[in-house]
Amino acid sequence: MDNERIIEEAKAMVGEFHEDDMTGHDYWHVIRVYNNACMLQSEEGGDLFTIQVAALFHDMIDYKMTDDEERESKRIKAFLEEHGVAQGTIDKIIHAMQAVSFKGGTNPVEVESIEDAIVQDADRLDALGAIGIARTMVFGGGKNHKLHDPKLHARENLTFEQYSKEDNTIINHFYEKLLKLKDLMHTRSAKLQAEKRHQFMERYLEQFYNEWDGKV
Repeated sequence: MDNERIIEEAKAMVGEFHEDDMTGHDYWHVIRVYNNACMLQSEEGGDLFTIQVAALFHDMIDYKMTDDEERESKRIKAFLEEHGVAQGTIDKIIHAMQAVSFKGGTNPVEVESIEDAIVQDADRLDALGAIGIARTMVFGGGKNHKLHDPKLHARENLTFEQYSKEDNTIINHFYEKLLKLKDLMHTRSAKLQAEKRHQFMERYLEQFYNEWDGKV
């Protein structure tokens, strides 16, 4: 089994899948998650190949990216089988992918291994900091969300159905998801990175409100 060849062909596959994405879940998001995952693996351990492949394919089975998660999961399994990947490794890759999605904090697939933890942490790091802010603006704009409305407040204890409707303001998305992620990280390395990015977002929001109110 040629792991390097599999990784390169997987990159080409996800590049085609995400080619037309304009929601912040594009090919370069995938590559950033992949790079984050490799960085975390170098610090935390775990099977590198499982982590790399799961990071590359993770959004192909995300509800926001496809209307048929099972179809895409079967497609990924077929790709890996054709390349001689052992069934046990395929199962670990698929589970790590399924555990990634936030789903308003209601994802029923739980982190069970260091590989799951690293891939989930890697994806969530890309939702924080400067990149996270930029992606939130891109996503909200693509959904025609209002930037901010002081009369609308962040929702609490959302069901997945409520969360998936994505009908709140861009600024409220910080409170409904992004500012919660710091405390949901699993690995020590991700927690350190998340803290820095979290603080950057808090400074951004402080500046945003000051500008909104004409104070600066």
